Amino acid sequence: MPEPTTPNALAHSAVPTIVVVGHGMVGQRFLEALADRGLTPAAGAARVVVLCEEPRPAYDRVRLTSYFDGQSPEDLSLVEAGFMDRHGIELYVGDPATGVDRAGRTVTARSGAVFPYDTLVLATGSYPFVPPVPGKDARGCFVYRTIEDLLAIEEYAKGAATGAVVGGGLLGLEAAGALKGLGLATHVVEFAPRLMPVQVDEGGGAALLRTIEEMGLAVHTGVGTQEVLAGADGAVTGMALSDGSALGVDLVVFSAGVRPRDQLARECGLAVGERGGIVVDEECRTSDPAVFAIGECALAADGRVYGLVAPGYEMAQAAAEVIAGGRSAFTGADLSTKLKLLGVDVASFGDAHGSAEGALDVVYSDARAGVYKKLVIGRDGTLLGGVLVGDADQYGTLRPMTGTVLPVAPEQLVLPAGAGGPVALGPSALPEEAVICSCHNVTKGAICEHSTLPEVKKCTKAGTGCGSCLKVIGQLMPPPADAGLCGCFPYSRGELYEIVRTLEVTSFASLLDSHGREEARGGDGCEVCKPTVGSVIASLAPTVGASGYVLDGEQAALQDTNDHFLANLQRNGSYSIVPRIPGGEITPEKLIVIGEVARDFGLYTKITGGQRIDLFGARVDQLPLIWTRLVDAGFESGHAYGKSLRTVKSCVGQTWCRYGVQDSVRMAIDLELRYRGLRSPHKLKSAVSGCARECAEARGKDFGIIATAQGWNLYVGGNGGATPRHADLLAQDLSDAELVRLIDRFLMFYIRTADRLERTSAWLERIGGGLEHVRDVVVHDSLGLCEELERMMADHVAGYRDEWAETINDPDRLRRFVTFVNAPDAPDPSVRFVPERDQIKPDLELLAGPVLAVRPLEGTAS
Repeated sequence: MPEPTTPNALAHSAVPTIVVVGHGMVGQRFLEALADRGLTPAAGAARVVVLCEEPRPAYDRVRLTSYFDGQSPEDLSLVEAGFMDRHGIELYVGDPATGVDRAGRTVTARSGAVFPYDTLVLATGSYPFVPPVPGKDARGCFVYRTIEDLLAIEEYAKGAATGAVVGGGLLGLEAAGALKGLGLATHVVEFAPRLMPVQVDEGGGAALLRTIEEMGLAVHTGVGTQEVLAGADGAVTGMALSDGSALGVDLVVFSAGVRPRDQLARECGLAVGERGGIVVDEECRTSDPAVFAIGECALAADGRVYGLVAPGYEMAQAAAEVIAGGRSAFTGADLSTKLKLLGVDVASFGDAHGSAEGALDVVYSDARAGVYKKLVIGRDGTLLGGVLVGDADQYGTLRPMTGTVLPVAPEQLVLPAGAGGPVALGPSALPEEAVICSCHNVTKGAICEHSTLPEVKKCTKAGTGCGSCLKVIGQLMPPPADAGLCGCFPYSRGELYEIVRTLEVTSFASLLDSHGREEARGGDGCEVCKPTVGSVIASLAPTVGASGYVLDGEQAALQDTNDHFLANLQRNGSYSIVPRIPGGEITPEKLIVIGEVARDFGLYTKITGGQRIDLFGARVDQLPLIWTRLVDAGFESGHAYGKSLRTVKSCVGQTWCRYGVQDSVRMAIDLELRYRGLRSPHKLKSAVSGCARECAEARGKDFGIIATAQGWNLYVGGNGGATPRHADLLAQDLSDAELVRLIDRFLMFYIRTADRLERTSAWLERIGGGLEHVRDVVVHDSLGLCEELERMMADHVAGYRDEWAETINDPDRLRRFVTFVNAPDAPDPSVRFVPERDQIKPDLELLAGPVLAVRPLEGTAS
């Protein structure tokens, strides 16, 4: 702790002292603003002292709930490593201010240290409001505000079964999601008639309510908490509600709003508002010109206390500019919000409730899909605001257009495809002065001065707040001049493949630190490069010495959604199981096993076009149990979840068909077993037809084989789906050995040179020289690569291990297959089914929707 200092110690100091009370998100932003203006000890301009109440420096309170998703307190930190030392800032954690002497211009800390100041900045934030109900202090009652609160909730939840959240606003729903994730049956009690009453209207609240109830949460709106009930031991046992009902709960979280922390200001005689908040002017000065207040503790000049981080950041910037001798003002802020609450996108912006005179609503509501969209339009066509629930993709474009006349009819922006919309305006339609990042007040023009996302984040801080603007920022970025994969790497996927192969790189972090763009090094990468590099390392694992198991160590964090649980995620949160059936050939005994598994676990069964049997409707915790039985019966993963070989389809060939000229089933089985598990830029499909009648549809596959009287013809680059393409003939009349050798070369050359998510059909049309070049390389060995390509395929074949067999035999790997980390045996209550045609289907509530309510603008045809 510092030595106490007398008030006179600074009187003769060459530089002024700035004392900051509070080191939350706004306090840290203020320090960064001081540093940007050179107003720090390192610049010789001021002494800066920060008194922090919590035991750790500033962290991202907006993403607080991500702690329960595996983020550590260190991951949430907002303080760049070395920031304090680099700027000479004195930070005292766990030592809050306890008193201010305005006459002597000193601040006293809890440790007893006294700090003189020339300028005092109060950034004390807010405290959670706990309704004054009997029992509110019982053991098992918590608030949801700090990391310490979360640690306490997490610990107490280990002995609890049911929890309740008092408050259905933004933070209340975050808390409810946390309790659900901890394995507790969860109630939400909201006094208002709908959830999120400040942000969404009645229609949006109804859509949000339906979706959240489908997840298994019990929601009670229009009722208040009258009492928290406790047992003889003082622990929570229940709640009494204002409608006379009661809830049996073991844990209660109060999230009923916040109040400004203005106690220090009151005690030292600063002016405060009637309902709280330190009164400040447009420069964020209090009634004492030497004292500023910023963030949630301040009652702004427009008479509001702002509880969002974006206005607090604006206040921090304004105060720093004024303290530095400049001119700035905070006169109000945008209260737009976009969040993902319990997996549901919720956004509101502008005049969301249509309170302006003459405002008109354009509404689209689909109760079945849980989607609600409302745009508030002025009589002259000006966009005034809106509410988006369930689908907020257009928020990033619509919010900056608030206050302008839309370039298209508003109904086109809310209607789904096939019903007159949607129209994708895109960020190109926005003016240069449109604010893209409301957290840091960054305009489109400021963003477009930079060329990569890491550069934008570093120079403007856009995208480092709530993250809702990242999609639009990405769309504003020009394609990298160096044709790099993304803003993190200056190399294409093919070039990264060569770097990994040549240098035997086995981790994403080491590749990013050694070959990433300078501004991206030491970072986490992005959603483009992480799965791409993960796939490259997986495809090269036997060659470079990496683990071939995609969920080992760092690899797990790089995978796409389906790879996280080695299964395809379905629309209701359940998963599908797809065992490999090489060539479509299966014994009656294995058919019986699949039937018994489907029956015992209540799964939906479907025979696919790829000659496999898919099983749908498994919970994540059931996957190991199901796969244990399948592996014991001789099945292995069909890799339907990965960018890898799916199937090699076949007809029955000459063994059964009177037209067949070769054994297509045997060849299909051999090829599928050879290339199973081969990770590639995109999925791979194949087929073998036993004659020219082409019953297996081989020419619609990435590599297809058609039998001839002399051997096999090999076709490549075919594709079905949305953009069908017939495969091209690569070589003909091949022997078995020649066929396999050419396929080995073709696949490894494709994996080596294709772009991310590029099917063989697109790759063949893009690559210089097209089919002829590929033929020169893989048939005639024009680049001298064939021996290496064959060796790498041999490495893959020799190193193949079934992922599910390895998973079920490893207790450590099995631990990830739980819905709730804190209650591994608890099933996910949101995964529900209803009967249909003697099977099951997801229970997606069927209501009378979609409901479309479009109110025409004045002067238009009705």
